[in-house]
Amino acid sequence: MRLRAVLFDMDGTLLDTAPDFIAVAQAMRMARGLAAVADKQIRDVVSGGARAMVLAAFDVDPMSDEFETLRLEFLERYQEHCAIASHLYDGMEQLLADIEQANLLWGVVTNKPLRFAEPIMQQLNLAARSAVLICPDHVSKSKPDPEPMVLACSKLGLDPASVLFVGDDLRDIESGRAAGSKTAAVRYGYIHPEDNPDHWGADVVVDHPLELRAVLDRALCRC
Repeated sequence: MRLRAVLFDMDGTLLDTAPDFIAVAQAMRMARGLAAVADKQIRDVVSGGARAMVLAAFDVDPMSDEFETLRLEFLERYQEHCAIASHLYDGMEQLLADIEQANLLWGVVTNKPLRFAEPIMQQLNLAARSAVLICPDHVSKSKPDPEPMVLACSKLGLDPASVLFVGDDLRDIESGRAAGSKTAAVRYGYIHPEDNPDHWGADVVVDHPLELRAVLDRALCRC
């Protein structure tokens, strides 16, 4: 089936949002008179969400009240700082332009809550260009469940088989495959050092957004 749309995971795939996460964690440490930790220490666990990043930034028992206080503060600070330094990955603007020039739709399917994802898309002037934004707020089950992908395709009025889903996490690939879409894994995102995108079962694995141009060209040639 001919390709009609490309859907992207947000954090680590479409956007490098780590700078804002890192800034929040370091600010919290500074506020407590603690020295900064290595940025990489936080970047390596971005895919694990606020819980993982707080544990990377603070030596705290995850079952303690202190941890929950830190987690809530992290989310509150991030709400005010979620669209300051986040940006498209190198080559992604050109890829989006190529997608639009080919009269394909593109959108975002993310496990990031809408209260963070929406202002980021607006701040980066992507909201009006994106055909769909699906967050956990819109579904009963998040990725790796196929529900977010199925909903995105439904809103676009497309058969999932005509959609390519691009992600930097096994959950993205599992969600896309279960929905019946083609999948592309990226190696440049927030991938744990011990993880390997080549083992996720994606249809293709790329090191840079512009490598997806060849994937799109091949897909557009199919009837």
